[in-house]
Amino acid sequence: MSDKINLNHIKRIHFIGIGGIGMSSLARHFLAEKKTVTGSDRDLTDLTKALAQEGITVKCPQDALNITDDIELVIYTEAMSADHPEMQAAKKLRVPMLNYFDALGLAMNPYYLIAVAGTHGKTTTTAMITDIFAAAQKDPTAVIGSLRAKTGSNYRAGKSKYAIVEACEFKRDFLSLRPEILVITNIELDHVDYFTSLADVQTAFASLVSQVSETGVVICNTKDPALAPVIAQAHVPVIDYMEAFDMQLSLKQPGVHNRLNAAAARSVATYEKLDTGITTNALQEFRGTWRRFEYKGDVNGTPIYDDYAHHPTAIKVTIQGARELYPDKKLITVFKPHTFSRTKALFDDFAKSFAGVDEALFLPIYGAREENTSGVSSRELAVKTLEWAPHTQYFETHADVVRYLTGKLDDNTVVLILGAGDVTLVAGELTK
Repeated sequence: MSDKINLNHIKRIHFIGIGGIGMSSLARHFLAEKKTVTGSDRDLTDLTKALAQEGITVKCPQDALNITDDIELVIYTEAMSADHPEMQAAKKLRVPMLNYFDALGLAMNPYYLIAVAGTHGKTTTTAMITDIFAAAQKDPTAVIGSLRAKTGSNYRAGKSKYAIVEACEFKRDFLSLRPEILVITNIELDHVDYFTSLADVQTAFASLVSQVSETGVVICNTKDPALAPVIAQAHVPVIDYMEAFDMQLSLKQPGVHNRLNAAAARSVATYEKLDTGITTNALQEFRGTWRRFEYKGDVNGTPIYDDYAHHPTAIKVTIQGARELYPDKKLITVFKPHTFSRTKALFDDFAKSFAGVDEALFLPIYGAREENTSGVSSRELAVKTLEWAPHTQYFETHADVVRYLTGKLDDNTVVLILGAGDVTLVAGELTK
């Protein structure tokens, strides 16, 4: 379908599920291109309110009447079911429809595309590259999977040849992209509701490598064993970003993982022959993104941080980063696992990732798109975690956690909120 659609001829686009982080970024892109953009979502959020203020009509609730016969293209989130009333209405009116990732490829492939893929760090690396290119006056377009602290937006409207895009591997969705520069931060088994093994993940990334432009390049850690089968048949040069790794680089975000992200971003800048001083300064001034070790405020002298980490490796390195920043303070984590399948498949690794924290607090699993067919529970995970973090507790509700923490916050404590779902609300409740 996408090869039959010419975006230059389309003036009116409707997004079903416009409140998603990727969907909203693409909606902003089309708005910047002077198209009429509308959208719908189940709930009105800060993000949808921001879109409305920028000139996008956002409708809530979702209804078949939102699809009018003057709409020329419907873009829908992959989570949308085929029997959704707006999907059915678009089909009845024969309005062309694309899922988000096909639309993203259609919009971004004409650019000199820099795609950032990987299990961990792709959002931060995408934002770092965006800051570097902006500072170097390359005026890039950027689609980022979070809100940049610098701008409060997940999109940057540029007027140059460059586009910088976060590329998600779930369901091999990133295969809609045809990058000139492909950055792979790292690879691990994740999205276990789709991928059956690490080898399955590697075949997806190898397919993406095969789609890099003949004049392009792949940038990754070439000595990472998990990447060996991915780059083995690469038809373009492969650059090792570890050659740009600097353990002494001063960043506002702590942790070795962020210095690795910076090394990948710096390698892109070096390949494009950007000024070294501008690159270093942009990295040192980089202020992060929403829900990536995001400082939310102090409560009774306790710094509260909110982080999207929902994989054992991400949790482990985020905790290490917090320890680097606050080596002498008591560290309390609040974790709400994301999806039953991930919790079940990586159960032991999740428990181990909390080793060394002073207190580990758990909330019920955020099921997202899944039903709990395995019977796995967060309470069970909390019990397992006791082997690694002796002071571990389980709570049924956000309110229970907030009540518990309220009496424990002082200037000798740090609280780290972890998880991909609505656990972020705990940070808001604590700092409200």
